[in-house]
Amino acid sequence: MGSQEVLGQAARLASSGLLLQVLFRLITFALNAFILRFLSKEIVGIVNVRVPLGVFWSLFLGWVWLRLLEVPDPNVVPHYGTGVVVFGLSAVVELLGEPFWVLAQAQMFVKLKVIAESLSVILKSVLTASLVLWLPHWGLYIFSLAQLFYTTVLVLCYVAYFKKLLGFPKSAKQQMLPVSRMTDLLPSILRSRAFVNWEEAKLTWSFFKQSFLKQILTEGERYVMTFLNVLNFGDQGVYDIVNNLGSLVARLIFQPIEESFYIFFAKVLEREKDATLQKQEDVAVAATVLESLLKLALLTGLTITVFGFAYSQLALDIYGGAMLSSGSGPVLLRTYCLYVLLLAINGVTECFTFAAMSKEQVDRYNFTMLALSSSFLVLSYLLTRWYGSVGFILANCFNMGIRIMQSLYFIHRYYRESPHRPLAGMRLSPVLVGAFALSGGITGVSEALLCCEQGWLFRLAHVAVGAVCLGATLGTAFLTETKLIHFLRTQLGVSRLADKRT
Repeated sequence: MGSQEVLGQAARLASSGLLLQVLFRLITFALNAFILRFLSKEIVGIVNVRVPLGVFWSLFLGWVWLRLLEVPDPNVVPHYGTGVVVFGLSAVVELLGEPFWVLAQAQMFVKLKVIAESLSVILKSVLTASLVLWLPHWGLYIFSLAQLFYTTVLVLCYVAYFKKLLGFPKSAKQQMLPVSRMTDLLPSILRSRAFVNWEEAKLTWSFFKQSFLKQILTEGERYVMTFLNVLNFGDQGVYDIVNNLGSLVARLIFQPIEESFYIFFAKVLEREKDATLQKQEDVAVAATVLESLLKLALLTGLTITVFGFAYSQLALDIYGGAMLSSGSGPVLLRTYCLYVLLLAINGVTECFTFAAMSKEQVDRYNFTMLALSSSFLVLSYLLTRWYGSVGFILANCFNMGIRIMQSLYFIHRYYRESPHRPLAGMRLSPVLVGAFALSGGITGVSEALLCCEQGWLFRLAHVAVGAVCLGATLGTAFLTETKLIHFLRTQLGVSRLADKRT
């Protein structure tokens, strides 16, 4: 399969993932805005922060959550013990479907992912809203049962699809698969009578360490909240709501792009070879794609940062009412807007870095991440003691900045001996930088004069000012970033053509 064909498949997977995420978030955004009117922030804090994963960790940490950690007042958060058990069970169920998800992702089965995840999220959201409306006194029962229902539906969708696909051994899709029957996805004895393939186990262990450390760096503040009690349950709930709202665009746009183009880079580039020793056509295509993705991430992140600062309070007031728009909520969301910019850049740089690294480089990187995760946890604790929940976001910004610098250094070294310079995607024209700065100033003044205590007419005027500034900024980007526009037009055209053929 040529690099252009792989690029087309990756673009198709990313665009489908983007549409899928938009569908998810529109549904969950509306339902969450409804649900927040019926729940206390203490219950939200319990649900969103305390979810252990894995079979062993579900059992062990379930015991820790119930016996060693602070248990909330049953009058405020009823059915806490049952909720912990059901959440642990849902994690185990989701693990059962992991091999099927990995296989579908590697084979770029776009429609399967869209249908399975859309159906699961929609049914979960409807069930959650229904239970909140009709049985609000159930407390944690609502979220735990909805989560178990979601994972069960998701796993059954993947299992049913592959069972049907593997039942037709002569089909083109089945012949592309590395397995021929369902039992191949389960643990089994090898022909050599060994239960473990040690070469694969060693590689798996390397990626497990990387994933574990990345989990600490990504979700470490939740463990600090839980085990060190730096925030009460109510503050945890507000932080997590703001965190989910702030990362909305990251999940909408950056996650599908990162997942899809990681597969692209992994298929096009060979891990054990430098750029000069590989097929130069593939190296050139990878460099062009990386440069365009970096530019796209930078522009999207800057847009969120600049415009999010002036519209954070309004967004929180619409989303959750006074519970979110008063107090620390707006400051949290404004700080998170800066974090989104770093998230955008890091997602692109790491998806290339992890796809191009050799096993030895991955192992070395794991040691760096170990030191970084330790310093991140310490920094999270200290900054939270000093600045409250904002300290978590500041610690995340520090963590993300270090990771970006490491990835940029790897990319620079990777292309050092080649004529390609994909890091040029990190540069913007002075005219566009000026447009962002002017828009930030105008919307900041607009917020001070028009938002958010003077009624809906002034709020709408504030929104109109932002819309004009956003349109002018995007227009400037369209005129100055012609290379990125050409890339997007080309790849969207490839994606649409592939959709028509299928």
